[in-house]
Amino acid sequence: MRLATWNVNSVKARLPRLLSWLDETRPDVVCLQETKCRADQFPAAEVAELGYETAAHGDGRWNGVAILSRVGVEDVSNGFPGEPAYEGEAEGQMKLDEPVTLVPEARAVGATCGGVRVWSLYAPNGRTPESAHYAYKLAWFAALRDALRAELVDDAQLVACGDYNVAPTDEDVWDPAVFVGSTHVTPAERQALAELRDLGLHDVVPTPMKGPHPYTYWDYRAGMFHKNLGMRIDLFYASEAVARRVGSAYVDREARKGKGPSDHAPVVVDLD
Repeated sequence: MRLATWNVNSVKARLPRLLSWLDETRPDVVCLQETKCRADQFPAAEVAELGYETAAHGDGRWNGVAILSRVGVEDVSNGFPGEPAYEGEAEGQMKLDEPVTLVPEARAVGATCGGVRVWSLYAPNGRTPESAHYAYKLAWFAALRDALRAELVDDAQLVACGDYNVAPTDEDVWDPAVFVGSTHVTPAERQALAELRDLGLHDVVPTPMKGPHPYTYWDYRAGMFHKNLGMRIDLFYASEAVARRVGSAYVDREARKGKGPSDHAPVVVDLD
């Protein structure tokens, strides 16, 4: 069984690349993040021509997640129990006299595919450690931990993968000194990942296709990708039962090349 996770940074903008990659790589299950489209506007018909069913969760803004599967899609969950909404004031938001009902952003979708419980996750960025977005990010991870703890009781075969927007260690960023005082590397964010692993989840570290570090994200700024100045923030967390089945894992760096790529590369994991 071949699984993959990929932040496509707009599924509509990247659709020809996605379809070509699906046809060439032939994963059984693909988790997508940052689809940037409503669920009813996801190109499900196009991926269906390649044999994929779709579970999409999106509201048309900057987030959005999806699961594509050739081995079935059952028990779909849009979001997870206890998932928080962002409660800070949005940029440019006008203060209103009437209370506003807050709903969680489209950052998580789960489904059972081929006997494996799969979650596609797009964690909040956090912006700066002083921001309300950072507090939201930590609250989101705490709720995710509780939700996955409950799921692991019934689902020994579980994968929680996607864009976590956290580099687990200093080895996962191209220069730790550059990130001092920034999000993605703070002790609290890394502790949130550690608490997920404490549930019994394993960080499946992929093999890089260039250099010693399996980076999955490179900024669009000129030269960052070619100089391999990246980060490993797209993670594949697997339960013990799934981790034992891992035969190989790699970062598909080739998918980051060419015209109009996403700023992330897919992570591909083969299970025995």
